[in-house]
Amino acid sequence: MRWKSIIWNGLFVAALCLAGFLLYRIFQQYSLDEIVRSVRSIPISTFCTALVFAAASYLCLSCFDLLAIRSLGKSLPYRKIVLASFVSLSLGHNIGFAGLSSGAFRYRYYSRWGLTAEDVAKIILFCGVTVGLGLITLGGLALIVNPDDAARVLRIDRAGARLFGFSALVVPIVYVSLAFFVRGKLSLWRWSFQLPRFSIAVAQVVVGTINFILVSACLHHMLAAFGDVAFFRSVTAYVLANSAILATHVPGGLGVLEATVSYAVPKEASIGALIAFRCAYFFIPLAFGSLLLLISEIVLRRGSRSPGEEADERAEAQSV
Repeated sequence: MRWKSIIWNGLFVAALCLAGFLLYRIFQQYSLDEIVRSVRSIPISTFCTALVFAAASYLCLSCFDLLAIRSLGKSLPYRKIVLASFVSLSLGHNIGFAGLSSGAFRYRYYSRWGLTAEDVAKIILFCGVTVGLGLITLGGLALIVNPDDAARVLRIDRAGARLFGFSALVVPIVYVSLAFFVRGKLSLWRWSFQLPRFSIAVAQVVVGTINFILVSACLHHMLAAFGDVAFFRSVTAYVLANSAILATHVPGGLGVLEATVSYAVPKEASIGALIAFRCAYFFIPLAFGSLLLLISEIVLRRGSRSPGEEADERAEAQSV
C-alpha cells in the first residue's frame, strides 16, 4: 500500500533529522574537552577491549534480523542484513523509540530488497521479542546470582529479589515450550500470534541473552577501570538501566543510564567510565552508522536507476 510507504519514509526522514539534532545535543551536554579527558582516564587496552565487546554486540544484533528473516521464510545475503541492522540500531539506540526509529531505517533497506511493509513489521516485532527474551533471561540470572544490588535498588529483600529472578526465567521457558508444542498460531482471546519454529525460538533466547552479556561486558570494562567491580554487578546495573531506558524511551537513555548505574554501583560509576561507555557503545557506532547510511543511500540510489534514466541524463549533459 502506498500510504504505508509514505508513513515509513516519513519516519525515516524524521529519524534522520532527529539523529542530526541528537549529535548537536550530545556535544552540548558533554563538552569535547570533557569527553577527551574522561576517555583518556581509561587505559587504551581497556577501551579497545570494550570496543570489541560493543562491536560483537552489534554483530549479535544482526543475528536478530537474520533469525527474523528466516522465520518469515525469506532469504537475503548476510552482508545486506548486517548493513540494515547496524545502521538501523546504531541510530535507533540513540534516537529513542527504537522500534519506530530503527523500523524506519529497516524499511528503507528491506523494501529495496524485496520485502513488504508487513514483512518489515514482523521483523521489528520479532526483534522486539528477542530483545525482551534476552533482557528477561539475563535479568533473571542477575537477580539470582547477585540479589543484593537489585534488592537495594528495587527496595526489596534478598529472598524477594531471587524470587523475582526465578519468576523471570519462567518467561523464556514458557516461550520455548509453546514453540515446541503449539507449532503454529497461538490464539489468545481476539489475538493470534505466529510462533517461530522451536529451533528459532531457542536461538532467540540464546542470542538475545548473549547480546546483553556483551553490552554488560563493555560497561564492566569501563567500570572496572575505576574500581574492583564484580561482573554480575555490572550486569545488574545494565539490566536495570536498560529496563528504565525502555520504559522512558529517552533518546540514547541520556541521564537514565547514568542515574541508574550510579545508584547500582555508586563507587565505580565515575563520569569517566560512563562517558567512555557512551563513546564505545553509542557515540562511535552512531558516527559510523550515519556515515554508512549516507554512503549506502548514494550507492543504492545509483543502483536503482534504470539504464534508460542514465541514458537520458547523459544525453541531457551532452546537449548542455
